Amino acid sequence: MIDFNALFKITYGLYIVCSGDKSKGNGFISNTVFQVSSEPAKFAASCNKDNLTCEMIEKSGNFSVSVLHKDTNAELIGRFGFRSGKDFDKMESLNVTFGETGVPIVRDASIACLEFKVVDQLDVGTHILFIGELVSAELIEKDLEPMTYAFYREVKKGLAPRNAPTYIDKEKLQEKTAVKEKSIYKCAACGHIYDSNEEEIAFEDLPGDWTCPVCGVEKEDFIKV
Repeated sequence: MIDFNALFKITYGLYIVCSGDKSKGNGFISNTVFQVSSEPAKFAASCNKDNLTCEMIEKSGNFSVSVLHKDTNAELIGRFGFRSGKDFDKMESLNVTFGETGVPIVRDASIACLEFKVVDQLDVGTHILFIGELVSAELIEKDLEPMTYAFYREVKKGLAPRNAPTYIDKEKLQEKTAVKEKSIYKCAACGHIYDSNEEEIAFEDLPGDWTCPVCGVEKEDFIKV
C-alpha cells in the first residue's frame, strides 16, 4: 500500500528553471533542484521530457535556477507551472537578465539566481536529471525566506503541475464529499475555489478555454473537491 500523504513529508524548495537564449527562452516551476557535490559545486535539476525547457537545456547545455520567496504570486507560479511555453512567451513582461552562458534568468520574486553548465544527464523515466556545474550565483534578497514545497501546498494551497516529478494523478487526490451535487472545484496552482452554487454558471458548463481568474491556469487543472 502507498499512502501518498507520506510523500508530501519529503522536503523540497520551489524554483524557476530556465534555458534558451535571447532569441527564445522558456522555463518551468521545479521542486527538484539540489546540490550533489561541493568541489566543484554541482547541482541536479529534474525536467520532464515533454517540457519545452528540456529541449532547450539539451540544445544549449546550460540552465538557470531562480529561488522563489514565500510571497511569490499565483500568476507567476501559474505561468511557469501550469502553462506551456509552446503556446506563449513565458518571459514576456518579466524582469529577465542573461547570464554568462547567455541563458535567461528570471529575477521576478527571486531571492537568489544561479547559472549552470550541464556536465552530465541521466534518463530516469518520465524525466531527465541534468547535472550542472555552477557557473555563477547571485544573492538578490538576503532578508526574504525561500518558499518550500510544503509551504506552497499547505499555505498557498497549490498542487504539483502535471509534469512535476512529484505529480500525483488528481483522481487519487480527489477529496470525498457526501453531497456530490455541490460541484466545488479548486485550482491546482493557486487554490482558488470555484463554487457552482455561488456562480451563475456551473463549473462543468464553463467553456473549454476558461482559465483561473487568479493565476490563469486552464480549466483542466482544477480538481473537484
